[in-house]
Amino acid sequence: MEDVLDLYAEPYQPWQPVVCFDERPCQLVSDILEPLPRKPGRARRVDYEYERQGVCNAFMLLQPWAGWREVKVTQRRTKQDFAHVMRELVDVHFPQAEKIRVVLDNLNTHTPASLYEAFAPQEARRLLKKLEFHYTPKHASWLNMAEIEFSVMVGQCLKRRIPDQATLTAELSAFVQRRNTAKATICWQFDIQHARTKLGRLYPQLP
Repeated sequence: MEDVLDLYAEPYQPWQPVVCFDERPCQLVSDILEPLPRKPGRARRVDYEYERQGVCNAFMLLQPWAGWREVKVTQRRTKQDFAHVMRELVDVHFPQAEKIRVVLDNLNTHTPASLYEAFAPQEARRLLKKLEFHYTPKHASWLNMAEIEFSVMVGQCLKRRIPDQATLTAELSAFVQRRNTAKATICWQFDIQHARTKLGRLYPQLP
């Protein structure tokens, strides 16, 4: 926990960006009956029946102090999917960075070994030289600021029926563009001192 909090306390350094990474499933749902359009004084009306169209995945990359994020929609969230997102992080989003510090949880796909499963050893090693993984503790994924951004995304984009992956990709692309244009940042206030005060049970040597 303190490793992650120390990282958040550092001043913004563009050459060593801190990027929070997470993923979430997105259920695809379509209407059986066409919704009735909105009329003056009356909201749009949607029938209670719907049809499930499966599930896909959304990966979140968030640079909280710079007000930048990227969301990538995939069919699954396998080790190969994780590895390809990490390669995009290095080669597309931060090619000039000396080191990219990635905050992520302990999901079994979030490991350096995933890159070796997806790429040749030389390519995996090249990417890992640019990546530095900082894991949140078990049962403490709330320390990952990407979860805050996901909460915003759900409230603005996902509280309605989205029938297919193409529509979801378009919706989330518009969300990302709007948030990045506004340079929306995260107001994080939980630091090590707060941790040692509020989570005293984790510090047996504190008076």
